[in-house]
Amino acid sequence: MTKPLYSLRLATIMPRSSISLGKISGIDIRLDYSWFIIFLLVTWSLTVGYFPLVYPNWSVGQSIAVGLITSLLFFASILAHELMHSIIAQRSGIPVGTITLFIFGGISQISKEPESPNAEFRIAIAGPATSIILGGIFEAIMLLAPDNLEALVAVSFWLGLINLSLGLFNLLPAFPMDGGRVLRSIIWRRSHNLRHATKVASVGGQVISSLFILGGIWLLFSGLILNGVWLILIGWFIFDAASSSYRQFNIQRILQGHRVKEIMIPDCATISPTLTVEELANDYILPSGKRCFVVGDKDKPLGLVTLTDVSSVSKENRLTKSVTEIMTPFEKLKRVSPDDDLHNAMKIITEEGLNQLPVIEDGKVIGMLTRENLLSFISVQQSLGA
Repeated sequence: MTKPLYSLRLATIMPRSSISLGKISGIDIRLDYSWFIIFLLVTWSLTVGYFPLVYPNWSVGQSIAVGLITSLLFFASILAHELMHSIIAQRSGIPVGTITLFIFGGISQISKEPESPNAEFRIAIAGPATSIILGGIFEAIMLLAPDNLEALVAVSFWLGLINLSLGLFNLLPAFPMDGGRVLRSIIWRRSHNLRHATKVASVGGQVISSLFILGGIWLLFSGLILNGVWLILIGWFIFDAASSSYRQFNIQRILQGHRVKEIMIPDCATISPTLTVEELANDYILPSGKRCFVVGDKDKPLGLVTLTDVSSVSKENRLTKSVTEIMTPFEKLKRVSPDDDLHNAMKIITEEGLNQLPVIEDGKVIGMLTRENLLSFISVQQSLGA
């Protein structure tokens, strides 16, 4: 089990579908659907493979009950690990959006990179330190618990061992894991060059993840198929995360200091709310090739309708449905202003899975920022050696 990421990446591996569990310290705690897979696997391994071997006198029901409790406490420990990252980030002046538990552990969505190597070090070390402290607490409970409380002893021993392992594992110098970020902070402090530190730490992450993959292959040929597959998956995830995080870092540097108004499309066509979907398709989309239109009434924007909205309507219903029935109302639109930072705008597009963002000024739509514009801008800047 690993907690390999706590920074936001544009090329995200995580699925978008998740369940909100509430907020802690203003941070939205979410449960990705892939979490249920690992929760069932952990519970199954405890119920079938661990407790019956250590405590053969236990009934099946007792093993299942203790297994469920242990799994829930394990993921509570991962949440505590992530919370400490996030709380230290908040204290360093960095906003934190969400914490999501998923199949590989947990991920905190921290909105920007730390501004100093010291802040980076504090944020990175907070998670492993929390896991190691929790591991010590659970092991102490196990040692102090009476022998007749077998369930408490069993749960405390396993949670102590797994938290200590989790803390030490995350200290591996494989960026963007915690240890990789600790390494980056040290190189950054000594070289005063964040880009150089990020590149070195990313290469370290790729090397270590490659060793994981090779180790997994060796386990496969040794007959330990499940362990081998799991090690390969972890290695692949870290390798992809290291590569993506470095790309994200470079993209952030390219977009830094640039504003939405530099690349937005200024002419944003407005259509009447009385139009049918069929009229929109035939009279506006096909002749112009444009993908989105503002639905307006006397210069007052009512909403936005896109090609995706149109394609979701069956052909037989396009003659009768009006554009107002399929548009996204103005008040519900994700939006940016012309002076907003391009990197923040790209985060909105990426996180929300959007193809375009309306640019709003004084309550009016003055342009459109599209995913295509952003990617083209990044490509040109890279070609120019930015």
